Amino acid sequence: QVQLVESGGGLVQAGGSLRLSCAASGRTFSSSVMAWFRQAPGKEREFVAVINWNGGYTYYADSVKGRFTISRDSTRNTVYLQMNSLKPGDTAVYYCAADRNRGKIGADYYTIKNYDYWGQGTQVTVSS
Repeated sequence: QVQLVESGGGLVQAGGSLRLSCAASGRTFSSSVMAWFRQAPGKEREFVAVINWNGGYTYYADSVKGRFTISRDSTRNTVYLQMNSLKPGDTAVYYCAADRNRGKIGADYYTIKNYDYWGQGTQVTVSS
């Protein structure tokens, strides 16, 4: 059974940092594009960051560029999201996702339907 399990969420003050982890089990994702999305209350799920199979390419939503960093450790089958300078607007449930069909990032990397596996999400709350 394939599972993606996120961890590292919590409550932090504005300006603080958190590091999210996404541990995969059931199969290896070392050759897969991996991404982070988030969903705030009352809003649609939105793209945050994506990384290609070897970590050589990354893309970010404009709202997090310069503050968030996505990385991966294929030996641990884990993807990370380092979040710095957090803002109240970053408050959301953060989801990890995997594209089982591609190792290279496509032009539609921000599209939810491209991702086949999803974690259960981890809550991030940023207080002002």
